[in-house]
Amino acid sequence: MIQVTKEGILLERTSHEFESHGVFNPGVIREGNSVHLFYRAVKTGNHSTIGYCKLDGPHQIIRRNTEPIIHPEFEYESLGVEDPRICRIDDLYYLTYTAYDGVNALGALAISRDLKTFEKQGLIVPQFSYTDFETLTKGGRDMEDRYLGYCHSTPFIPELNRTNLVWDKDVVFFPQRINGKLHFLHRIKPDIQLVAIHELSDLTPAFWEDYISRLNENTILFPKYEHEISYIGSGAPPIETDAGWLLIYHGVNCTAEGNIYSACAALLDINNPAKEIARLPYPLFKPETNWELHGEVDHVCFPCGTALFGDTLYIYYGAADRQIAYASLSLSELISELKLNTIKDEASS
Repeated sequence: MIQVTKEGILLERTSHEFESHGVFNPGVIREGNSVHLFYRAVKTGNHSTIGYCKLDGPHQIIRRNTEPIIHPEFEYESLGVEDPRICRIDDLYYLTYTAYDGVNALGALAISRDLKTFEKQGLIVPQFSYTDFETLTKGGRDMEDRYLGYCHSTPFIPELNRTNLVWDKDVVFFPQRINGKLHFLHRIKPDIQLVAIHELSDLTPAFWEDYISRLNENTILFPKYEHEISYIGSGAPPIETDAGWLLIYHGVNCTAEGNIYSACAALLDINNPAKEIARLPYPLFKPETNWELHGEVDHVCFPCGTALFGDTLYIYYGAADRQIAYASLSLSELISELKLNTIKDEASS
């Protein structure tokens, strides 16, 4: 088992209106000794914006904005911008988030050169109704049972003039091009899928029709163990290591007591991230403390960002959809443990 130290609560809600109801699920990026947090800030009525906080080192707060750095501007995000993740590719910062319009929750992207101003690129995930999704995936691997079980029963919401689309969340970019291509993870419940493109302009309707028709081929991680058996979703941007891409993600077990969200870990092939190398058969950490067990949503540890200082990996996560907490562990110890749980070893045991 990995020794994980839960360092405690880092950020809590304040009296500022935009974050008076809760702060959680932070995207994180380290630049030198500074750690930048872009976090989901919720005001009364469950309307989300993205707040900003700067740390000196892994936990010393030196700046916290008193208003959102990113807020809803367009119809597709009219009721919230949620759950940011961030990484740098070449000279651009890619900040992904979930855009919520009151009916649909879909992955969106904003880019920046300075971490201060962001230019929204719009939705970057497929936008299909459940009818279209079913048509495109017909003949696939138990698609109706696997995916359409998450379908909303009402195809159209007249009062909001919205069509129910297949939700596609947890968009996370790899922090560098792989074989010349941009790669990002996303989640159509209950699995994690992978996209590889040369440029964002490749994400055309024709691209997505082909992609969804081959969804099983584009799915790289399926729920497997008890703690993640209901569904999984990508968390922090993958970390490049000598052993492969380290992915910190979340796994959910739907129980009679409610949904339990745990932090999980896997390794992906460094040159072919569609290939899973290893996965921990147990949670990296799970809800145990009072501030993880009880909140706006109980039993939640939801990792969205990491920062590496030496061999110590800090994982920043939403705790019970109310506050931001962080945990630390040895990166080398985690990699060693993952190597004991490779797919090859599993198959031969």
